[in-house]
Amino acid sequence: MNMKKFSERAGLSAHTLRYYEKIGLLNNVQRNISGHRDYTSRDLDWINFVIRLKDTGMPLSNILEYAKLRALGSDTVKERQKLLEQHRECLKSHIELQQNHLAALEDKIGLYELNKVS
Repeated sequence: MNMKKFSERAGLSAHTLRYYEKIGLLNNVQRNISGHRDYTSRDLDWINFVIRLKDTGMPLSNILEYAKLRALGSDTVKERQKLLEQHRECLKSHIELQQNHLAALEDKIGLYELNKVS
């Protein structure tokens, strides 16, 4: 698929996609006979995974490390797994913190609701 279609399907701007290619997050993007980028469904799967890592708070440096390991092939599976396990623990801690914040907000809202009734 061309840049426009890929950008739309990924939900990222062409500028962001070019940046990801430049820094090594999108490697080996194929080119058509005219020299334009020609993305595959595999590229889309990969970029969706990158987006998910970003959305869950993984630092770009860690995503880049994961991408570098991925590019090296199956010999790096254990290292990639370790990176994801570490991120999982960070994400669990973040979720717990957010749940505590939510509970505090709900308590405060509850106090306001009590004051309305009185």
